[in-house]
Amino acid sequence: MTGTASGEGSAGRRPVAVLVGPPGSGKTTVGHIVAERLGVTLRDTDADIEATLGMTVADIFIEKGEETFRAAEREAVASALAEHPGVLALGGGAVLDPGTRAALAGHTVVYLVVDVADAARRVGLARDRPLLVEAPRARLAALLRERRPLYEEVATVVVDTAGRAPEEVAELVLAALGSPSPAAAEPVRIPVRPAGDREYEVVVGPGVAAELPALLAGRTRAAIVHPQALATPAATAADGLRAAGVQTHLIAVPDGEAAKELSVAGHCWDELGRHGFTRDDVVVGFGGGATTDLAGFVAACWLRGVDVAHVPTTVLAMVDAAVGGKTGIDIAAGKNLVGAFHQPLAVLCDTGLLATLPAAEVRAGLAEVVKAGFIADPVILDLLDADPTGASHLPELIERAIRVKADVVSGDPREAGRREILNYGHTLGHAIEKVEGFRWRHGEAISVGMVFAAELSRLAAGLDQAIADRHRDLLARVGLPVSYPGGADAWPDLVAAMRVDKKSRGRRLRFVVLDALAAPRILDDPDPDLLRAAYDAVSADRAAGRASAGPAASQRQTDQRQTEKGAG
Repeated sequence: MTGTASGEGSAGRRPVAVLVGPPGSGKTTVGHIVAERLGVTLRDTDADIEATLGMTVADIFIEKGEETFRAAEREAVASALAEHPGVLALGGGAVLDPGTRAALAGHTVVYLVVDVADAARRVGLARDRPLLVEAPRARLAALLRERRPLYEEVATVVVDTAGRAPEEVAELVLAALGSPSPAAAEPVRIPVRPAGDREYEVVVGPGVAAELPALLAGRTRAAIVHPQALATPAATAADGLRAAGVQTHLIAVPDGEAAKELSVAGHCWDELGRHGFTRDDVVVGFGGGATTDLAGFVAACWLRGVDVAHVPTTVLAMVDAAVGGKTGIDIAAGKNLVGAFHQPLAVLCDTGLLATLPAAEVRAGLAEVVKAGFIADPVILDLLDADPTGASHLPELIERAIRVKADVVSGDPREAGRREILNYGHTLGHAIEKVEGFRWRHGEAISVGMVFAAELSRLAAGLDQAIADRHRDLLARVGLPVSYPGGADAWPDLVAAMRVDKKSRGRRLRFVVLDALAAPRILDDPDPDLLRAAYDAVSADRAAGRASAGPAASQRQTDQRQTEKGAG
């Protein structure tokens, strides 16, 4: 069962990864993909038990009872942990045994999270699942609920499988393990050189959050600003800083856009004052785009400016919010209207942290990646055409999008000129966010905003119809909305919101448009009739029956409960 595949000898006599999770989480399927990519073999303890007892798991339960099965399972797990140097998949109930949970300490344990709907679809509620024979769906829901604390207890890595194909899950597992491929062994370091301001690096790769202690060496104090949902990884980062001699304080803030309020910033400043932060101390933004926006603003204002470092944990934050020095909070009049330019010490984009990100959040982050493709790097579009999920190219997509932004902000750090092209799709996108009370994810709103901008480009700048159509087609394939359900009645409110956007000048609206692919420019004060015609192209009243309008509002609200959304 252990095999002799290339690479196993160097792995040592212990698993490179142990997969745990309930029935239907995909441990065996994902395990095979991960093992093949790593050049090792997969060992499944349920298969070991069947080989030892000479009957199926279902027959063992029926003929010998669960107690016999659990005893055999305990021995199979102990043996595999001691001698298998590849990938190991445990049965769903293996974590019930306290001895097994203790034995997993010190191993890399990947918990594959699955919801009831996906688990039921994957296992089919078949009779070969002995614990699911009676009232299968209700029993499955109970198993997920009862065992989740045990899976979380043993896990060192958590990967959300909801809405993801096995190949996508495997990519996230590999990224979290820090060894997706030899090419990714060394982190990518992208310089940002803002004219007249601090130079810094954006570091991209699995595990690069571990560079934080070295980055902050010699500092007396650090404050890690993090969303409630990321309390555990933030605490791990704090432990690393404390071990390096830095007094570290955790400041928890609300998840998502709710963090970007003046009262939350005030709470952070109170905490800095309470702990005696001086100009030699540092703030760390650990989370999605909302958190890095907030942390940067808090640092920019405290004592008129202290250092900040960012550890973005979402695709959106990595490719957009954490890079470039823009910080800010929202007020009733609009998004990001109060803020400052404040360049960070560094941005550590730990791609391993993306493993816990729900699939809907990865899709939302890809909107900013698509934007970078249309305004500057068409290779991004080709990569997403080949795989709209982004899973097979995610590190490269993140790197390319960051390079686009780094190049632009290095030449124009304070949006005095070219940097404004980064707002492609954002004028209408921000208005949608405001009108919708920030119930839409940032990436969803920007997706619709880009389709609108492409249509405006066609009408006002002569953009080729095929390029305009490519916006709608590609974004729909990625899984993002390409029309707005507000209809004609919403247009006056959207125009009013756009007029107070930070990109406006006086009463003149300004939009980024494309003359051609990767050829953006500013369209100042366009004819209102052109704007309305472009809006009609994305209004659900006119767009019905074309490409998908994206997730329903109810689904968006349901998804909002997930880990920090990274709204930029």
